[in-house]
Amino acid sequence: MADVDVRRFTHKDLPNIRQALIDVHADAYADAMDDDFNQRFPWFVDHWGGNPDFDCVIAYDGDEAVGFAYGAAANPYREWWREHLEPAPEKARTFSYSELAVRTKWRKTGLAEQLSRALLNGRDEDLAVLLVDTEHPRVQAMYEAWGFRKVGERQPFPDSPVYAVMLTELPLPGT
Repeated sequence: MADVDVRRFTHKDLPNIRQALIDVHADAYADAMDDDFNQRFPWFVDHWGGNPDFDCVIAYDGDEAVGFAYGAAANPYREWWREHLEPAPEKARTFSYSELAVRTKWRKTGLAEQLSRALLNGRDEDLAVLLVDTEHPRVQAMYEAWGFRKVGERQPFPDSPVYAVMLTELPLPGT
């Protein structure tokens, strides 16, 4: 695992961490920032960070934020992933894992898994759900290696990619 300081933040911390999230995302997606959907990332930060159940971990190398992961608890019995499973699992309290970003120079160091485990382990929900761009099979394989499985596909916004809907039980296997 990467030698970093991983810190946890909540909804009330958003004003202090917002720019760090935007900066890491801009670095992580530098080759795709001309895409309109990626340019809307600050809106997504505000949307998720505005949720009272917002949970975020940021990895720091000294004073520099080098990666983050965040999400929030889903509204009970309104989990959108249910449409992909028949029947839906009995245990259904879900954490919606919204975003993971790692600066380019920190890729392939284990930081993505370290951040994911720091965010998800210790959550009291039964399941975690996330979306992965179907055009990124290596990213999907990475999540599968951590215990997620693809249960369907969806396009949440007209200008967004088509995503693989991935679900796992918590805590993550191997923890």
